[in-house]
Parts: sequence; structure tokens; C-alpha cells
Amino acid sequence: RVQLAESGGGAVQSGGSLKLSCTASGFYFSRYCMTWFRQAPGQERGGVAGIDSRGHTIYTDSVKGRFTISRDNDKTTLFLEMNSLKPEDTAKYYCAAMEDYRGMPTLRGGEFDYWGQGTQVTVSS
Repeated sequence: RVQLAESGGGAVQSGGSLKLSCTASGFYFSRYCMTWFRQAPGQERGGVAGIDSRGHTIYTDSVKGRFTISRDNDKTTLFLEMNSLKPEDTAKYYCAAMEDYRGMPTLRGGEFDYWGQGTQVTVSS
């Protein structure tokens, strides 16, 4: 049974840092593209950062230079290190997995097979 479990969310002040984790099971993690998405109340879900099976990464413009996505295939865990957090980063963050049939990371949510339940990140000014 496929499971994706996010953790590491919380409440921080503007300028602070958090590191999210997503522990995966039930599929060949190392063969999958993994992406972090986020959704704030009243807004559409959007891709934040993605990493393919070879470690290539992609970021949405608003987080470039502040967020870093990484993966540990031995521990089947995905990470998102978030620095210099801003109030506009406040959202529920989800990890998602799709088989890496294209050989590149993506931020397009419609292509993903598996989703976690999410972890809340709240940044106060």
C-alpha cells in the first residue's frame, strides 16, 4: 500500500526556517519524481519544488534561493529545506510522487500518482 507522510510543519516568524520531510513507502521511491506542492486557503494548489530520479531539481520562481529540495533514496524520504520564510509561504504543503518516465522534474500537479495528507506551515510577520 502506497503511503506518503509529511512532517516538519509548524509556525515560525518571518525570516525563520523549517525543514519538511516526506517519508514514502509502497513503491520504488528511487524511480519516482517527487514534488512538493502547497495550497493556501482560497488559492489553487501550486508546485513549489521538484526532483527527478537522478537528482535534477526545479523550483517555482518565488522560492528560488530560499528553498532546497533533496531526497534520500536509502531512507525513501523527501525533504524541503525552507529558509527566509515569508508570510506568503503560509500554506499546507503536500508531497507527491509520479513515475519518472520523462526523466525530468515537474511542478505540474495533474501528472502525479500519489499524494500525502499535507503538513501546515504558518509564517507570521
